[in-house]
Amino acid sequence: MVPLASRPPTPTGLGPLRTALEGLGDAFVRLAEDFAGEDLDTRIQGIRLHPNEVGFDPFGFDPAATRYALAVAALLHRRYFRTKVTGIENIPEGRVMLISNHSGQIPLDGVVIGAAMMLDADPPRFPRSMVEKWTAELPLVSVFFPRVGQVLGSPANARALLEQEEALLVFPEGSRGISKTFDKRYQLSDFGLGFMRLALETHTPIVPISVVGAEEQYISIGNIAPLARLLGMPAFPIIPQLFFGMLAPLPTRYHIHFGECLHFRGDPDEDDAVIGDKVWQVRTRIQAMINDALATREGVFR
Repeated sequence: MVPLASRPPTPTGLGPLRTALEGLGDAFVRLAEDFAGEDLDTRIQGIRLHPNEVGFDPFGFDPAATRYALAVAALLHRRYFRTKVTGIENIPEGRVMLISNHSGQIPLDGVVIGAAMMLDADPPRFPRSMVEKWTAELPLVSVFFPRVGQVLGSPANARALLEQEEALLVFPEGSRGISKTFDKRYQLSDFGLGFMRLALETHTPIVPISVVGAEEQYISIGNIAPLARLLGMPAFPIIPQLFFGMLAPLPTRYHIHFGECLHFRGDPDEDDAVIGDKVWQVRTRIQAMINDALATREGVFR
């Protein structure tokens, strides 16, 4: 059983309810293990914790919540998207920055990358993702993300995680990438420069990642920009499959490739043009990896 030291005390009268919910959660984890063929508790117990002076993770990470989240991720990874993973041996020990393309309207690509690192890497690695600042204003999501190890995107947070020798997952396209319409599929949006400045400052190697399969899970044919602005969202996509009651993503087959590790040296305070050239090298590598995967896959669902 995963240690539950990060849980707050149970309010009086809620003990039986928590016990019942834990029982249901344990049953779900066992079921997920059977279907995915994984020992999830062993994987979870391998996560390195960095508690503060009062015994809590400073970013809100909770191993118990992550245990249930990993059960869902394992089912998506192994059974629903049937992910093909290659190159995962390229992830080095210690601090590393994982740079990936981003797509699919909702961040299931991040979930599956995390599942691959926990279930396919040896030893398993637990990635900490940088999430968009606007997610901190969403009910439930703002609480859930920190509990499962995801961190609000800021240079200070990223630097602190790398100093703890963590694996940091970054999507430099941000919301521009995840909300692409179908006619722009597998065409990388511009990358921000911040990740490269941080990599140079902290002497962190970069592993480029390509994800193929997510673009087709929710096919967006347009964006209602005024409604997106009204709701405070980066985009409000028009997704035909939702009109027909198909709420779940299409069961496309994911292909994830972890490229060879890249090492960059230089002054993190260089002009944008100098930093941009290094970013271009990473972006070009990922686009080439995407193109190779598209050329060799047998079909969207195979």
